[in-house]
Amino acid sequence: MSWQAYVDSNLVGSGKITKAAILGQAGGVWAASPGYTLSADEQKAIVNAFNNADDIRAHGIRLAGQKFFTLQANDRSIYGKKQADGCILVKTKQAVLVAEYAAPVQAPEATPVVEGLADYLIGVGY
Repeated sequence: MSWQAYVDSNLVGSGKITKAAILGQAGGVWAASPGYTLSADEQKAIVNAFNNADDIRAHGIRLAGQKFFTLQANDRSIYGKKQADGCILVKTKQAVLVAEYAAPVQAPEATPVVEGLADYLIGVGY
């Protein structure tokens, strides 16, 4: 399966995620929703966020120019909120899944979609 298919089918195709991207931990966008553009600075900050949870908790996270308040951050997952919408970032062995959801979808509906794909990718070595 191509990286784009994971974004289109597993994440956005779930109906719970509105925009998504898969970033390589070594840099670069492996796949993204149409029109979902993460700047080079945003990509770097996303990958580095997992190594500095205190900074991301203090300053939030920027995705495609939108700032999200950090609700939770650890070495695997980062959850953010912007009004009624939210974001989920999950690190795998080689990638970072970046997903946004929009109201009326809530975090308990969207989180298992992203975390489940991350578990699968980790299981197959990515």
